[in-house]
Order: sequence, then C-alpha cells, then structure tokens
Amino acid sequence: MNNMQNFTKGFFKENAVFVLLLGMCPTLGVTSSAINGLGMGLATTFVLIMSNLVISLVSTMIPDKVKIPSFIVIIASFVTIVDLVMAGYVPALHEQLGVFIPLIVVNCVVLGRAEAFASKNKLVPSIIDGAGMGLGFSMALTMLGAVREFFGTGKVFDFPIFKENYGMLVFVLAPGAFLALGYLIAIINRLRKA
Repeated sequence: MNNMQNFTKGFFKENAVFVLLLGMCPTLGVTSSAINGLGMGLATTFVLIMSNLVISLVSTMIPDKVKIPSFIVIIASFVTIVDLVMAGYVPALHEQLGVFIPLIVVNCVVLGRAEAFASKNKLVPSIIDGAGMGLGFSMALTMLGAVREFFGTGKVFDFPIFKENYGMLVFVLAPGAFLALGYLIAIINRLRKA
C-alpha cells in the first residue's frame, strides 16, 4: 500500500468513527460543539503521530511479553504532553474536554494503530498512517460536533447561523450525540455504497 492510500484510509475506508465505530467514548462525550470535536481530534492526532513514530522505531527492541504495556507507556507520555500544553495554552478548551484528554491513553484508535500498524512498519509509513487516521478522526469529531451544535443552538464554531434563539436542546445533550451519530453513519454508509 502506498503512502497516499495509507493517509486517506483514515478519512474514508477505515474512518474510526463512521466505519470502524472505535473511540466512541470521546466521540459521544465531547462533541457538543464543533470546537470541542476539533480540539479533541487534534489532540488525538498528535498522540497518534508521535506514538506511531516512537513505536515504529523501538518495536523490534521490545520483548513480545511486554509490547502492549510498553505501547501504553509511550502513548501515555504523549498524552501527558498534550494535557499539559492544553492546560497551559488553551485552558477553556482543556476544561471543556476534561477527563477525556487523559482517556486518549486507552483510546482504541491509538492503541489499535500502535499494535496493528506502527509496530509492524517502518518510520515514514507509520507517521503517515498516524496522520491519516488522526485527521480522519478529527474530521469525524468536528463534523459530529458541528451537526450537534447547529441543531442544538443554531451556531457552528460559536458563529450564529440563525439570528433568533434557535435550537433543539436534545442535540446538545447526551441523547443528541447518539441521534446525530446514527444519522451521520447512515448518510456516510449510503454515500460509500453509491
């Protein structure tokens, strides 16, 4: 598989949210707005790229018995960096995302790519895979956040689309996450089959 196919599979063929249905905890938990979805997606993208980079370099040196715990320690190191940087530079977003930032450590998308791809491939393909899967995850979270924010408040990225008070409260609450995700998955599956 060439590098371009590696990069684009995270957007369409193997999108973690819309196709593989992985990483549902942050997907449903933080996407009440587009900015939250984008922030969580970019944080996860950084962790994916950096952990894939390191894991591809050291995976041959790690004994099979401790591969998964070693991968978790590597991932946790980058999650800690993201957590501290966000707390220092974007405290409002950090507060909104809350506990979901440390939970990136156990996100199936990150650990799955470490085990399934980065540990078995060279440096450049691993970085490209991490970028593609991460940006595809970011796209999905941002799209879901934008849909929920639009139907819930009449805004997108906090920019008002409708002048008057508009919105269906259900979309900014937990049930709205399930509704919006279900409809987006149905639409995307229909487009993929067309």
